[in-house]
Amino acid sequence: MRALPTLAAVGLAAAALGLSGCTTTVDLDPAPAANDPLCAEVTSQLPGTVSGEPRRWTDAQATGAWGDPAKVLLTCGVEPPGPTTLSCQSVAGVDWIIDDSDAPRFRVTTYGRTPAVEIYLDTTADENGQGVSSRDVLDALSPVVGVLPVDGECLERDEATPVP
Repeated sequence: MRALPTLAAVGLAAAALGLSGCTTTVDLDPAPAANDPLCAEVTSQLPGTVSGEPRRWTDAQATGAWGDPAKVLLTCGVEPPGPTTLSCQSVAGVDWIIDDSDAPRFRVTTYGRTPAVEIYLDTTADENGQGVSSRDVLDALSPVVGVLPVDGECLERDEATPVP
């Protein structure tokens, strides 16, 4: 009779370990073009740390995540953006469109690269006063993304062709 509660306890402990093992994986959705071989080239070269945050496993093809909880999420194979009035910055030869509409959380997307890469980053300080630096994130990931072929570039407003 005593073996039954012990077996139950062992079963519960095993289940708890199994569940805690699952929490290290970040749940993401793959982008429409995640199966592009160029995305595999990008994700195979992702760094182990970004802005001081360690890399974590993800459950979707052509993705990356850093931090616990995740503060940086990368997805390769998103739809390349068209012309926009959003800010654009070049980092290590890669043009990034910066959407700051949800600051201090930012969405940055490559411009003039196919397939496109999108990064969500959260610069909010955690309980230790630590947040990720958008500059550190782009400095770390731009050289990796730089392998994608260039098919356009950001222009200054006065260089753009006016719409008729």
